Amino acid sequence: MKTFRTMLKTELKLSLRGMDMFIFAICVPVVVLVILGIIYGEKPAYPGADYTFLEQSFGAIATISICAGGVMGLPLVVSDYRSKKILKRYQVTPVSPAMILFVQVVIYTLYAVVSFLLLYLTGALFFGYRFNGSVLHFLGGYLLVLVSMFSIGMMVGGIAPNTKIAGVIASILYFPMLIFSGATLPYEVMPAAMQKAANILPLAQGIKLLKAASLGQDTENVTVSVLIMIVIAILCTGIAFRYFKWE
Repeated sequence: MKTFRTMLKTELKLSLRGMDMFIFAICVPVVVLVILGIIYGEKPAYPGADYTFLEQSFGAIATISICAGGVMGLPLVVSDYRSKKILKRYQVTPVSPAMILFVQVVIYTLYAVVSFLLLYLTGALFFGYRFNGSVLHFLGGYLLVLVSMFSIGMMVGGIAPNTKIAGVIASILYFPMLIFSGATLPYEVMPAAMQKAANILPLAQGIKLLKAASLGQDTENVTVSVLIMIVIAILCTGIAFRYFKWE
């Protein structure tokens, strides 16, 4: 535990010195919420709906920070440490790859939590956002999305041989999910063909789950999404630990 606390404190300080995660994991979600709030205000999600467009989109916006930290930030940090031979030095210490990955996961989880709280406060104070669903269902879905997206980042960071390749893989995964899963561009305004394409993206399944939970809809309708997220988490985490490269 002492080793974990020491590593967490050090890594958190290093992370806060840069502005990447502050911008992409904290600022970007709030900006997207503000833009949607200004454009749609308290307009109903569709004619006759008893919830607003922003209430429908809140769960999707909340995933932006998770995607930024898990799919982009996490693999780049781990691969950068590998390129700089930092992981090689850890190899001769009692520190395990699981400890290294877990510390990074905790850091990006903190970013996600701060982002979520800012989103909720911004939406509630300035745009009249109301949470209509089950808090427990939403938190459970949020945790599942977080674990699933972070497992993808752990896999990429654990096996990518260098920072350049990790950056390419992370970008290929991150930007399509950010744009086409419904996190930034609302799923409901996409053309039908784009919606079908979005459904194959892992983050889109997580967004469906969070929308259902935040709106109080029947969560049985997203059972497939839950199963997909669980399979992704188990598969990617297993690959990350099995094929982790020190150098």
